[in-house]
Amino acid sequence: MTKTNAEAAGPQHDLFVEREPGILLSRLLDECEILFVKKLSLNDRDWARLPNKHQAGVYVPPRERDGGFFPPLVAKERDDPTADEIREAFFNIEWPEVGETRQARLVHYTSKGPETHMTRLPKPAFRDLAPASLIVMGRDRDGAYRAITLDSDGADHEILSDILDLPPDFVSGLFTLRAVKREREEKVLTFIEEVVKAYFDGSIATLADKYGTMPVTAGLAATARTRFMSEQGLRSMDPFAMAKPGDAIRAISRGVEYEIFKELQMRGRAVELVRLVLGDDPKALKPEKALRSIIVEFPKIDAMLLSAAQQRKSRAGYSFEHHIEAMMIDGGVPFEKQVVIEARKRPDFILPSKALYDDAGRTNKEALVLSAKTTLRERWKQVGQEMKNCDLYLATVDENIAANAIEDMASQGIVLVVPEGLKNSDTTEYRKQASVISFESFFKSEIGTVRWPLWERRGLVAARH
Repeated sequence: MTKTNAEAAGPQHDLFVEREPGILLSRLLDECEILFVKKLSLNDRDWARLPNKHQAGVYVPPRERDGGFFPPLVAKERDDPTADEIREAFFNIEWPEVGETRQARLVHYTSKGPETHMTRLPKPAFRDLAPASLIVMGRDRDGAYRAITLDSDGADHEILSDILDLPPDFVSGLFTLRAVKREREEKVLTFIEEVVKAYFDGSIATLADKYGTMPVTAGLAATARTRFMSEQGLRSMDPFAMAKPGDAIRAISRGVEYEIFKELQMRGRAVELVRLVLGDDPKALKPEKALRSIIVEFPKIDAMLLSAAQQRKSRAGYSFEHHIEAMMIDGGVPFEKQVVIEARKRPDFILPSKALYDDAGRTNKEALVLSAKTTLRERWKQVGQEMKNCDLYLATVDENIAANAIEDMASQGIVLVVPEGLKNSDTTEYRKQASVISFESFFKSEIGTVRWPLWERRGLVAARH
């Protein structure tokens, strides 16, 4: 087999080309008209790092395969005319991450079902990816293909998710960028007109006051829950009455509430940026003044954008806690929130109370600690210190936790609680891990079956019906 130039160059082929974050993604979005985006399953990436895996590429769902993005498949000539048909297509893909272009094969073995396999992809682009990372392929005006992978723990992943408005349960899709931009402009058209009018009639400062204050996180979370319950026909957030309470929390926090937040933040920051660049007086507006402001005030613009990013991250953490708290209230689960225990530790929730947690005569199962973190990274190591003769549960909606980190948590007695869709997903490492349970299991089994009778005997709760 003939080696590519990159393969012949030796071991350095395994190193990514040094680049600034966002440059490759920006180039892809600028130069390509249509995108294929897929959240990678474990099989879609494990072949690049584990020698015992037979799959050597990425599965392409039939909807995207036949959506006009990929070249059409053609039946392969076979010696046995009675054999099941194999349909295939060959096309070149540029991989700027690894500095090479490869001929890929898109193949559909009709005997194996509807899935189509895209093979002959470069291992370095997939080898070190965390769970729930993305492959992003673009096709430009000349029909040429370019592809990159976005690690789920990276900023580019978040940027693309925001640009395409990817929902929390996103799996794969085709996106025409012109249509995405047009839809985004249509959503904010009324706001644009409001800003233009306010600027030229001299009331931009008044408009800034209108949009300058974000609602408190508890209020924003309550608004999102109300909207979600209305859409789903729910009367409360009682987790014992819901089939998939964890998926509901994820849909509200990462979906409904985030969309509300993004719109409010965009309006406030956009008006702030208009005032910073153009000023408040339309009579003094000149192109030279605007250009000068962009350059001179760049540190302020940079700080504003950084502040917006930090605001998004802090909101997500508070939001997650608010929704868990609402579920426990609606479900009648006794708890105390953010109470100080020994050595100034402050766990998110103690169930059923700090008094029972501190009771030296209680059993191990009568109390528990529940911590909530939207993303874990290394912060889970702080959580283990909150346990005292009781079980410790760590709730998260983080998709990109590696198996070795989950095993490390389990060795310290930490049980992960995740949405049902993530527990059963083929894009996460959770499915086969005994120390990972769903929110449904947490509420209905760990609380409802194991602990509720113990709390009932102590007179802390009423009998469940």
